Amino acid sequence: METIAVVDFETTGLGPTGGGRATEIAAVLVRGGVVIDAWSSLMNSGAWVPPYIQALTGITNEMLADAPDSTSVMRELARFTAGCPLVAHNASFDRGFWQAEMERAGVAPDPAHQFACTVLLSRRLWPEAKSHGLGAITQFHDIRFDGRAHRALADARVTAELLLKVQDEVARRFAMDLGDMGVDHALMLDLQRTPLRWLRRGLVEHVKSRRAVTVAA
Repeated sequence: METIAVVDFETTGLGPTGGGRATEIAAVLVRGGVVIDAWSSLMNSGAWVPPYIQALTGITNEMLADAPDSTSVMRELARFTAGCPLVAHNASFDRGFWQAEMERAGVAPDPAHQFACTVLLSRRLWPEAKSHGLGAITQFHDIRFDGRAHRALADARVTAELLLKVQDEVARRFAMDLGDMGVDHALMLDLQRTPLRWLRRGLVEHVKSRRAVTVAA
């Protein structure tokens, strides 16, 4: 049974290629349909947080001055999520910071650390939702924040709850096609790249491919 790490970064506001740095990271571990562990930390990279980001997140420059350095935080994050596939909401954003901060920390890439995206998945499963931003889609599903929005742990926890809803919905909607196969990370990677009108076809092709590999083995 695989363990998936749901991650969320808070940042200085710019992207990593534009000089942005991470200020906080959280990871929530999900296995077998439940949250089994969580970890978070502020991180001091020496970067300055502008006032509007401080107002949005509540993370101040004074808080970061006393936080652990970014290298030690990223190395601890790598240990906490070792061997786990990853999920984030708007994963392209978090992936960019993950790669940039891990590289700065001298952490070698983990082959398991591929990102599935709950934005892409929710767009395919619930196109009727008015917005698929984290706040809007959690309201759509009546998921409540445990803590302040725009803090890494609170955002990672609601993303984990959204992930469980994605897995439940795929299992319910495509039960006959899945058979005894679960909704794992590999399937979500395939579905998030599948156009909405071909969603069932993409799932069926994934199942056929996995079963062919199993028989060959």
